[in-house]
Order: sequence, then C-alpha cells, then structure tokens
Amino acid sequence: MQRRDAVVVAARRTPIGTAGRSLSGITVDQLAAPVLAATVQELRESGVGARVSSSDAGLDVADVVLGNCMGPGGNVARVSALSAGLGVSVPGVTVDRQCGSGLAAILQAAQSVRAGDADLVLAGGAESASTAPLRAHRGSGAEPDVVYERAPFTPPEFGDPDMGVAAETLATARGVSRRRQDAYAAASHAKALAARDAGRFEAELVAVGGLHHDERPRSLRASTLARMPAAFVPGGSVTAGNSCPVSDGAAAVGIVTSGARSGVAGLRLVSGAIVGCDPRQPGWGPVPATERVLEAAGLKIGDVAAVEIVEAFAGQVLAVTDALGLDPLGRDADVVCADGGALALGHPWGASGAVVVVRLFSRLVLGGAPAGTLGLACAAVGGGLGVAALFEVVRGPC
Repeated sequence: MQRRDAVVVAARRTPIGTAGRSLSGITVDQLAAPVLAATVQELRESGVGARVSSSDAGLDVADVVLGNCMGPGGNVARVSALSAGLGVSVPGVTVDRQCGSGLAAILQAAQSVRAGDADLVLAGGAESASTAPLRAHRGSGAEPDVVYERAPFTPPEFGDPDMGVAAETLATARGVSRRRQDAYAAASHAKALAARDAGRFEAELVAVGGLHHDERPRSLRASTLARMPAAFVPGGSVTAGNSCPVSDGAAAVGIVTSGARSGVAGLRLVSGAIVGCDPRQPGWGPVPATERVLEAAGLKIGDVAAVEIVEAFAGQVLAVTDALGLDPLGRDADVVCADGGALALGHPWGASGAVVVVRLFSRLVLGGAPAGTLGLACAAVGGGLGVAALFEVVRGPC
C-alpha cells in the first residue's frame, strides 16, 4: 500500500499557567477537552469538516491521541474525548514519552493517517502539574507508604539524574556559559512579551478557567538573572531564572490526509524520529533526532525556516543549537523560538511537545509562509530520548 501524506490543518492550545496559580483547580481532562472541541470547530470552519456523529457532514474523528506524564492514570485521552463531546464511537489512547509526549502523540497519529487507517485524527497533549496525584510505594504490615516525587527515568546503574542536574551536566560538557544561558532566558521572555502584545498568540489560544493569556512571560533584566543562585548543583550555571517553570496546559492539532484537506493550508509531515541517547545527558536527544529527520528528507538545517524546541533549560537549548549549527542569540534569533518558548511560556510536560507544533502552525501557516517552507519541532526527554518532526507548508489544491 502506498503511504499517504499526513497534514496538520488545525492547531489550538490553552494559555499556559504556572503550577499552583490560575489553572490550579482544573484537572488534566478539563484542560484537554476544550482544546479538542476548539480544534474540531476549527476544522469545521476551515472547510475540512469534522463529523462527531452520524448526523454531521464531514470526516469522522477516528481517534484521539494525547500525551500525558503525571495524570491520574487510566486513559486521559478517552476521558477528554468524551468530555469534549466527540461521541462514544471516538476512542482514545494516552502516550507517555515524558517531556516529548505531545510530539510523540502527533507522530503516532500521523502514522495512522499515513498508513491509511484513518482520515482524521486529533492529537496533542495535556498536563496538570497542579492536580497530579501524589505517588507512593505501598507499605507492608507495619511499614508506612513511601511517597516519591517521580517514577525512575532509568535503572539505577545509569544514574537516573533529575532533569536539572542533567541540564547542568550537559551545559558543562558542551561549554555553555552562565552568561549565555541568562541571555537566552531573557530573550525568550522578551520575544514572548512582544508576541503577546502583537496578538500573535490570539488565534491559537482557547481560554480555560478564566485565563486568556499565558501568565508567566515577564521582563527580565540581565542584572536580576545574574544574581540568582545555582538551582541544582552548588556553584553551577543552571538557575531558576534560566530554567522553565512547572506548568499546566494542553494543546491539540487536527491531522488529515492530503486528499481530505480540501485545499486548506497546513503543515505536511515530511519526516519524524524518536531516538535514544545517553540517559545521563538526556537534553542531547534533539540532536540525533533532528539529524535523523533531516537525513531522511535529504535536507540540511539551513533549509529550515522555523525551529521550535521545547525550552526546558536555556543551557540545554544552547547545547543543542550549538551542535546543530544554529545561533539563537544572533543570526538565528528569528528562526529558533521566534516568539519565545517554554522558558517564558511554561512547560506543561505532556503538552509541550504539542505546543511547539501549534507554534509552528501559527508562525508558518497562519503567518503566511509560502508553500514549501520548512519547520522543525523537537524535544528532549528524561531517560535519554529525543523527538523531532519536520514539516512543510502546503497550500492550495493537493
């Protein structure tokens, strides 16, 4: 069977809230449901059409694929799909690749479209760090239950580093200075504030819980950042100022076959990759993942007009961009996270990989980029994984 193209033709997200603040009382399915519903509505209004019952005209939503890391268990995607009113016939599957979950979910959905198993799939991710349940190992007899912060990323022999410690290790290994990390963090916030003030986020946002705008972006001074102490390793360079916050949010896209998009502009998936790397330096993952998608397409990084990377830590982003030959503090400032990233907007773990695809859609499709323009989305993952997806703008008839 000949493989079909998979095209993102709708993309929406919630505003991103800092954990414990504006979205703190909203569960993960309550974050995802309105975004799924808004994505279906966008499909209907665009002319692609999305059918959620037999009486509707248009395409059937074949499945919902959502990334999630820390939710209540069960199938978050199925609960969210039902809450969104998608009908009992629409199933759902939840993907956990940690911080790459949202992007991995989009790749999984695209695979089913490419394979001919579906004509329309909704995909993305959601995370409510605020309402994530406590985790505990059950005690036995007189032994009490033991609460723990997170599941292991690796077996003990690999060190199982926390992400902050791993970011410090990577920044040191790749020679990324504290000054550059602070400069990148300040730039991310400045870009996000400029984009918000210019209204560049408006078309992608779905208000939830009374929150209409991302609540974290702020004006950061270099002098303020320079005073912040090391956050994870004594005397280190990674601080709270050049790291992302723990956050709440959701994002979703609608993926259809090229034949079903009816001339609607979108992002065609050119190639995708999920790879492994050294678990002690998990932030390195986007490098081999990006190299793989570019090689598969016969392209170079210079051919890519827009790059969206999940900004977990400034040092990690700079280590990756240095290796790929990008200069986000110089000539490529308008290429890499041109409207800011997770350092400024926030990092809702299971959703962030989908947020970067929403951002590419806004920048390239809604921004009027010509057909053939390329965009890259990528994320690093705890445990030593990298996820990357290369997209191409398509417009007009198939």
